[in-house]
Formats: sequence, structure tokens, C-alpha cells
Amino acid sequence: MNEAEPSPDAPDPDPDAVPDTTPSTAPGGAVPAFSQLSPHTAHRIDLPGPYGPIAALRGPRPRRPMATALLLPGYTGSKEDFAPLLDGLAEGGVLPVAVDLPGQYESPGPDDESRYLPAALGEVVKQLVDALRAGGPVLLLGHSYGGLVARGAVLAGAAVAGLTLLGSGPAKLPPGPRLRAVEVGDPMLREHGIAAAYTVRERLSQSLPGTAEPQALKAFLRERFLASSPAGLLGMALGLRTEPDRTPELAALLRERGTPSQVVAGSHDDAWSVPSQRAMARSLGASFATVEAAAHSPNIENPPALLRILLTDWTSWLGAR
Repeated sequence: MNEAEPSPDAPDPDPDAVPDTTPSTAPGGAVPAFSQLSPHTAHRIDLPGPYGPIAALRGPRPRRPMATALLLPGYTGSKEDFAPLLDGLAEGGVLPVAVDLPGQYESPGPDDESRYLPAALGEVVKQLVDALRAGGPVLLLGHSYGGLVARGAVLAGAAVAGLTLLGSGPAKLPPGPRLRAVEVGDPMLREHGIAAAYTVRERLSQSLPGTAEPQALKAFLRERFLASSPAGLLGMALGLRTEPDRTPELAALLRERGTPSQVVAGSHDDAWSVPSQRAMARSLGASFATVEAAAHSPNIENPPALLRILLTDWTSWLGAR
């Protein structure tokens, strides 16, 4: 199903420790200063998973690691979404492990779309946390859809030293351009294939902030999308349209376990609104912070500021253990 070119009869889309806080775009916003292709010194590894190896970027290893941070990407994302953070986290004393969730990019996944819903993927992440805990405490960060999955992992019993929800919300996507892109892309993928779905996604994304990309990055994003599992894309899209609000359930569990948490949002997030994320943090008893000069992906749009926020809370949590 991963054809190289879109179906010729596919319709056009509906038109409808880091003090520096330098934003992620060069003057004029034309060329991103950070991206999935940002250089780093992490190593590509495979972790065991129920559907085959889970592709990951690990390290660099800190001299005295306080904990491991397991980083989960969002819908259509991958481990490379955290490339600008990896070396900085290690310098702050945290060993980063960024993964492709099953069905994403270099991680194989099942054909059953229901296995990509947040609760089901949460079970997979719990297994990863269990394995990584052999090396010490594990911090869990989920970005966007990965935040819903991280929540599912904690509710499934993942024993984490702290939970970070980044650009993620309490439930399904609210009405807006990102939900519209998911709704348009689903039937396109089913009827015309994954290449046609990417063409639609690329056109719709032009209306979203932060989409000015150099050619090498455009090529990577296309390669990543076409390598992803169609079932995974469809299953995660279903989750984005249907996930219920499990905030009260998560809040009760975090309180019971004494697990610290934080919610971090880009100051201009266009997926889940900043007020909705702030309200979720309040319900969870979590700290809340916004990343200036960032929208839905602070890890790409302003990683220096995000690093400062993450390491401040994480160091505090780990020091209190």
C-alpha cells in the first residue's frame, strides 16, 4: 500500500539546565533553526516490542545519569522529532530515549487499527518503561498524540518517576484545522493510498504555523510518512477523533502514587488550546508552563526554552526521591 505516487484520480483537498530561549526560526521565519534533522550524538538502537523491534535514538549517556527520559512522538511523528533535545537532555543529566511508536517510521506495527488507540499503545509503552527501569528511574514524556499514549501507559501501570504531557490535551482533538486535516486524510488514505494522503496532508499543512521547510527536511518528512503503517495512521487518527477525557482517572492515580507531573504547551498551540491544557494541569495537580515562540511542537520550534522547563522540573522531582 506504500505506493510511490498518489492515485491519479485522487481529489484535491478541501481548501477549507539551558537558559537560552532563542526561537526556532531564523529572521523572517523562512528557515527553521531546529528540525528533525538537527545534529546530535545519540545512537540508533532497537528495543524489544510486541510487533517487532521498536526503533529508538538513545543517548548520549550523561556522566552521572539521574534518570532515563522516554520520549513519545505524536501522530505522523517519529523519534527524530526530539533530535534538538537529545544532547541538551544528556548535558542536564538525563539519558534520553526517543522512540518510533509501533507503526511509525522505522517501527513495525500490527494490521489491526484498534491496536493504535492510546490505551493499546499505552500497554506497549508500559513494557518499555518496565525494561528501562532496570537502569534506574524513568521519566515519561509524550508529545501530542504521544501524550494520550503516555497517559494510557501510566493508567496501565507504568511506574514512572514523573510524567510530562507536551502539547497534548485531555481528550480528542477539538474542532480546528488539525482535526479537519485528520478528517480529510482518513478517507483519502483508505480510498487512494498513503502517497495521496501525504499530498493532501502537505497541502493542508501550508495553513499551519511553522511549515516553511528546506528541501532536505521536506524529503525526510515525506519518506517518514510513506514508511509509516497505513493501519497505524488510521488507528491513531481514530484516537484523535474519539479519545475520551480520562483526566480524572489519571489525576487520581497520580495522587495515589505520588507521581509528579507537568503540562507544557507552546504559547501559540493550535491543536489543543493553551487554556484547555492549563485546565488539565490544574485537574492533574501538575505544574504548567508555556514555551514562548512556539506553537504545537516546542521540541522543534523552541527547544532551548523547552529544555530549561523540562530540566527544572525533572531535576526537582528526582532530587526529592
